[in-house]
Amino acid sequence: MKTRAITAFFFGTAMLASLLLGETVFLTFYFFLSMATLFEYFRLVGSEQYAPQLPSGIVLGTLLFRIFSSIAQGSLEYKLLALCIPVVILIYIVELYRKTEKPFQNIALTILGPVYVVVPFGLYLCLAFLDGTFNFQYPLGLLLLIWANDTGAYVFGVKFGKNRLFERHSPKKSWEGFFGGLFITLVAAGILSQYFTELNLNNWLIVGLIASVAGTFGDLTESMLKRSLNTKDSGGLLPGHGGLLDRFDSLFFAAPLVYFYLLFF
Repeated sequence: MKTRAITAFFFGTAMLASLLLGETVFLTFYFFLSMATLFEYFRLVGSEQYAPQLPSGIVLGTLLFRIFSSIAQGSLEYKLLALCIPVVILIYIVELYRKTEKPFQNIALTILGPVYVVVPFGLYLCLAFLDGTFNFQYPLGLLLLIWANDTGAYVFGVKFGKNRLFERHSPKKSWEGFFGGLFITLVAAGILSQYFTELNLNNWLIVGLIASVAGTFGDLTESMLKRSLNTKDSGGLLPGHGGLLDRFDSLFFAAPLVYFYLLFF
């Protein structure tokens, strides 16, 4: 527990600093974070059975990140978008020459990595530029709500958890933890609305609801991935927390849906 708390403090501080120190630091930090998470994904899914293409996946991930950062800053670079086409085709061509036993599974895993990891981080970036200029309130608010949900779900789950939420993929999660996390998230959303006034109370409550529900499904999906690979943690970079995928699984589903909600509603 002590190791977990220390890791959470220092990593949380780094993430908060990346938001508060301005646009350049924010974009740079999340580029390296997304690439490190993508690298962890390829290490996780690689095995004797499957051999996804790490170099091709990193190149595609880098292109996607650059595309989303340009969208966030209001100047979509169409040439970068077009460049994804030959990169994807190259993934197929490379697999022709690799002589692996499961080529199409390798292709699928290679393309899935950037989509699963980089696209959500890219949409999280876009949250910071929803008003046309850099504004840390939206991404920071979402981050705090995800943390509130994780904390509430853990505390209520440990204290009251009896009824399993989705035992097939995550035996420890309970309905009591889910509703406890949702309750704490909505309370946090109400508090945020008093300080982050870019959104009113109702909108923050809806963002909190999305963060809690979507974050839970994101967590369950990553658990399904790990269970299919017979592993407990996605990595060991964060002592007490596992890997980066373990840390950001909630954000992978929450950030795209929150961005969709704020963009259209």
